[in-house]
Amino acid sequence: MKLKLNDWKSLRNALLALGAALLATALLVTYSGQLAETAAATLKTEQSQLAQARNRLQSSGTEKQNIIQYLPIYQRLITQGIVGEEKREDWIEALRLIQANNKLFSIKYSISKQENYKPDFAVNLGSFALHRSVMKLQLPMLHEGDLLTLLQSLKQEQSAMFMVRDCEIKKLNPLAQIKLNPNSHADCTLDWLTISEAQGVAP
Repeated sequence: MKLKLNDWKSLRNALLALGAALLATALLVTYSGQLAETAAATLKTEQSQLAQARNRLQSSGTEKQNIIQYLPIYQRLITQGIVGEEKREDWIEALRLIQANNKLFSIKYSISKQENYKPDFAVNLGSFALHRSVMKLQLPMLHEGDLLTLLQSLKQEQSAMFMVRDCEIKKLNPLAQIKLNPNSHADCTLDWLTISEAQGVAP
């Protein structure tokens, strides 16, 4: 069968229309694919942001619970002079009251400059730093019980946290027990400990 010129013209127009339709379809498919990829990426980003928001919400809830649980303890440590600036005046006043209330002989003391302290035992202080001030005590005694009275009374005062590093007791009158004079003498070293926020740590 032979195609005439008019038939070729009609066929050409149909082929052009078909080509245009196929091109438009291809463009639509490509555009739809790009939209699907963009939508998938957006969905993934939004899901990640939602997960982060949930984590922050859960974390803030945990932090709030920790604050509610530990704030009273932290405030009590501040009141006792364990957290914050050291309160040397309170330590000295505690010694004076203990001496007067228990009728001990005159207590001599000296306190060194505060220094950073790293104990031999393991301790996790987080964002805080540990400090100590070394106190030298000299206590004349009627008997060794006076020293126990002093240390137990200091502990009960809870004016701060301290550790007894060492104590040396010497007899003064081994042959005669004189009630109005000391019969022994104690030299003790105490570490007064305080905790503060470490420098350079963001609040």
